Order: sequence, then structure tokens, then C-alpha cells
Amino acid sequence: MSKDNPRIAVLGFAIECNRFSPVTTAADFEQDVDIRGNQIVSEARSGASITMPDLPGFFTEMDRTGPWTPVPLRVALAQPGGPVEKSFFQTFLGDIAAGLAASGPFDAVFISAHGAALAEGTDDPDGDLFDVVRRAVGPDIPVIAVFDLHANVSRRMIDNLSVFVGYLENPHTDIYERGVEAARHMRECLAGARTAIEMVKLPLVPPQIALLTARGPYADLIKYGQAKVGGDILNVSVMAGFAYSDSPKNGLTAVVTARNGNRKAAADLALDIATRAWGMKERFKRGMMSLADAVQLAVSVGRDRRRKPIILADVADNPGGGGRGNTTYLLRALKMAGAEHVILGVFNDAALAAKAHELGEGATFTASFNTEEHQEFSLPFDCEAKVVKLSDGKYVGRRGVLRNVSADMGPSALLDLGGVQVVVISYRCQCMDPRQFEMFDLDIAHARVVVVKSRGHFRGGFDEFFKPEQIYEVDCPGLTSPVLANFTWSKLPRPVYPLDEETTWSPPVSA
Repeated sequence: MSKDNPRIAVLGFAIECNRFSPVTTAADFEQDVDIRGNQIVSEARSGASITMPDLPGFFTEMDRTGPWTPVPLRVALAQPGGPVEKSFFQTFLGDIAAGLAASGPFDAVFISAHGAALAEGTDDPDGDLFDVVRRAVGPDIPVIAVFDLHANVSRRMIDNLSVFVGYLENPHTDIYERGVEAARHMRECLAGARTAIEMVKLPLVPPQIALLTARGPYADLIKYGQAKVGGDILNVSVMAGFAYSDSPKNGLTAVVTARNGNRKAAADLALDIATRAWGMKERFKRGMMSLADAVQLAVSVGRDRRRKPIILADVADNPGGGGRGNTTYLLRALKMAGAEHVILGVFNDAALAAKAHELGEGATFTASFNTEEHQEFSLPFDCEAKVVKLSDGKYVGRRGVLRNVSADMGPSALLDLGGVQVVVISYRCQCMDPRQFEMFDLDIAHARVVVVKSRGHFRGGFDEFFKPEQIYEVDCPGLTSPVLANFTWSKLPRPVYPLDEETTWSPPVSA
């Protein structure tokens, strides 16, 4: 091992798990990202990586700041879904353990993580992974991980890390920058910096639509935390958590990494942030527009060009939170109301996309939605349609979360249902980049009503077309409904606010 050319193990495991969604299988990871060895390095340095952007960010900054030798192990990412099947996760852990044993010793480890994973048989797979890493490399080797701000944090996770780096923005437009930040911390740790991490968790589980960071309570907390960075405070990460994991780890968590092993400074600041968060807990409540009102508004906007165009967000069917991306409540209602000049995307239905490709552009047929999936909310819907345009579904994102990221929706089709045009895809994902419409020659700038199956990331991709006051979140049924009372919770710590209004919390004397 050499401080002049450090050997750094690189690995990744990232999935946001919704306990109410179908199990995530090995095939789901293979469809998204499951790469090993040198392919990890080539992707990280490609300029349009298929990985999470923190990996390219980390590589770019490490390359810029001096020699180093990446030792790539395995990176596995999947679209948000249900708990990961046991066999896949156990094999993944085994591969990482074997890779660390075979390729060591190391000067450090970098992990591209998410933090809201579940797996069959464990509610803390992230903690399991970090424990495997720490036991392999020993107590003194720097281990740094980057997390989504929806991470559900456990003490086991932080106790096995040297630095905890959470996203600061939602939509997550800063993932690349957090990778850069992790590399800077890595260089500092390699130079001998000693760190300590502390956390304070609250019985506060806000609905996901209340966690935007442009403005609002969450933005205020993150801004406050960032103002404290400096001196012995290396990093402040305010992790809101992911409610639908239904996990014992749920709860907004302040995580602070301190320099000079200053555990007290980390603990004091984490408690300060948690206390501040609890004092503003009522601000995390957020209402939505009813389905009937949303449809009425869409009809009016479609017919009256004097009104500003709008986005309707089908937040309860967000594939980015484990939704299937195929509920038909809003689509059916718009069609029944005679809405016009509507584009809707992206609708996950591989069988329907395949049918459109079989018939070809220009064909007319009865489009049958959800013929092959029979989830609780995946209801069928039949409508006469025309195949307008076909695509292989491959694109490089141009804005927001997916900027410069290579993505693939699988065989896809634009269907015209008469008044409503629908982008149908084969690989489940949320709608968050303009290219998902533009590849079908749809002009978003001239659209009257855009319907997106997304919770919030579309805001980072479509903000060049729509201001916040033109966006409406619609209250429909679905696996990611922000109405938390709609779910039967089994492992969520109770009581929690705002699900349980009577919830109380008193700051401990010391964190």
C-alpha cells in the first residue's frame, strides 16, 4: 500500500425499497445495472455512465487530485421496488467479501450507496454490507459512502463508516457533486484525518412530497446544517428517510461527521438539528389536489390557451418509490372527461409496447393496458389508439437527475388515444427527463397538460418548461400514495408524526 498511489476498493449497492411492492429479483438488477471489475472503471470515466452519478464524480475528483489505483469489485443498482430477494443479496455480499479478501490490502474503500434498502430476511442490508466491508479491511482503513437523502439510517451503518455523505438536493441534482465531495474527504482521510460520526433519529416520517429542497421545512433544515460545516464539522447530512420501507430504521435522522475524532461536536450538532426539525414538524404536512379537481383543471387548460399549461404529477404511482408505473385512474378519468392536448408518461406496460412494435407506426388498434400484471392498483383499461412513433427507449438524459446518464426504457411507443397521447415503455422507471418525451418528437414547450408518473424528480428535468405554481400533485390510489394512513404498517416505529398526531419527543440530555 502506498499513500502516494493509494489502492481504493470501489463498490456499489443502491436500491430504494418499498415493502408493499413486489420482490426485487436478480433480473431487475440485470435490467438496470449489475457490473463488475474494469467495466466499473470504464463506466465511471465514460462521460455518460449507466451508474449513479456519484461514481463518476468520485473518479473525476480522485483523478484530478493525484495518483490512485481503483480496485473495482461490483456495482449493483435497481429501480426502486420491493425487498431484494435473499439469494441475490447473499450472493452479492459473498462477492464483495471474496473480492476484498482476494484483492487487498487496501488504503480505503468507496461505496456508492442509497441507504433505503430492504432484503428478504434483513431490514438493514446496508448495515450488513458495511459490516462485511469493515470486518474485511479492519478498523483503521477509511470507508466512505454516499447516500440518497431518503436513506433510513441505522447505528450499524454509521459505526462501520469513516465519513457519511448524504445528498443535499431533492430532486437529486447534486449526486455527482456528492461524489466529488466524497473524494475530497477521501484525500483528507488518506492524509491521516481522524473522524467520528454521530446521529439522532426522530419519530418524524414525512410524506415524500413534503421533502423538496428548493423551499420549505426540509430546505431550511439542510441549509442550517450546511451553515455549520467547517472546523471540526466535516459533513452534515439530514436524512429524511423513505416511509414506504416500513422499517424499524424509519425516521428523519441528523447525521454528522466530525474531524479530529470530535465525537462530542458531532453529537451536539446532530441533536441541535433534530431539535430544530421537531420544532417545525407541522410544516411537513402537505395537501394534494383531488382526482376530480385535477381532471376538471386539465380539461379547462386543454381547451383555453389563455391559461398557463400545467403538470399533473401522479405521485401515488411513482416508479422512483416502488410504484409499478401503470395505474390507470388518471388516464381513464382524463379520457372519460374528454380532455385534450394531454401527453402522459411514462406508462410501464411491456406487453402493450410489444404490441405496438408488432403492428408498426400508423397502425390503429384497441390498446389494452395491464393485460399481464395483476397488482392491486394495476387495473385494466381498453381504448382505441394509433401508434404514432416507436423507439428502442435508449437515451442520455439532458437535465436534472439524469443529466449525462445513459438510460434505457426498453422498446417504447407513443400512442395517440384521441386527446391524450401516452408514452408506453417496457422497463419500469419514472418520468423525470424531457428526453423521455422528446425522443418521440413531442414538443413539451407547446404541451397544454403533461401528466408524469413521478413524485418529484421531474421537477429537476422539466423546470425549463413549468414553474412550481404550474405543478399539481394529484391524490390517486397507488403504492406510493403520500397519504400514509392508506397503508397497513408492520415495522414502522409507532407512534410517528404526522401519521400519529399525538406523537411526542423530548430531546435527550445528550445525544
